[in-house]
Amino acid sequence: MLELDKIHCGDNCDLLGQLPRECIDLVVTSPPYDDLRTYGGHSWDFFGVAWQLKRVLKPGGVIVWVVADATKDGSETGSSMEQALHFRRLGLNLHDTMIWAKPNPRPTQSTRYETAWEYVFVLSAGRPKTVNLLREPTKCAGGTRTKHRSTGGAAEDNDDGQYTYGDTKILRNVWEIALGMDGAGHPAAYPLELVTRHIQTWSAPGDVVLDPFTGSGTTAKAAKELGRRFLGLEINPEYCAIAERRIAQQALELEAV
Repeated sequence: MLELDKIHCGDNCDLLGQLPRECIDLVVTSPPYDDLRTYGGHSWDFFGVAWQLKRVLKPGGVIVWVVADATKDGSETGSSMEQALHFRRLGLNLHDTMIWAKPNPRPTQSTRYETAWEYVFVLSAGRPKTVNLLREPTKCAGGTRTKHRSTGGAAEDNDDGQYTYGDTKILRNVWEIALGMDGAGHPAAYPLELVTRHIQTWSAPGDVVLDPFTGSGTTAKAAKELGRRFLGLEINPEYCAIAERRIAQQALELEAV
């Protein structure tokens, strides 16, 4: 078993092979997709990583897979959905297909409209063992409406044929979260808020959270802040050093509180 609460530098398939079966509660990751960036010339084996993730995931564990498609020769590759379907063929459930919408996407020059979102596939080994659906305030708390429409868990049933809105409602599966500067030198880091929400939703304190493409360590940072154990795997020594510095700085900040 690899040491927990540590960034491990090396090939992720090799490192995953050192883990026992069914030892991981949650995977949150964003793999390199469609060779859009070189990442120091390193490549990776999707099929090998997918098989290993299925092997190490606990029953009821969840994989959060954040991906997007490149456009090559005027056509989107469709690789994101192909990867999700391959996980299904391995025996995982496609529990939810979510969208990460970016209000501030990076500008591109293209003959297509600007891409402002990415897929977030939520895959599970059977029924997820932990589900803490996040909520947000409603805009019409205390108001009423008739019963013929769904309110997404925001309203309570009345005897007079109407619903009364509560103070909160369950979030929808399209999350608008801005790109930030969380990456600390990584060219394609996802925002801390996106990772934090998924860790809160699909894991409990003390659970083990794995990121096989650690990059700058955003998943590890969020896991530690939320009282989870983490495992980070990264092949690029430069990114390993960035992630280790972020985790060390976080530890100092937590000690100072």
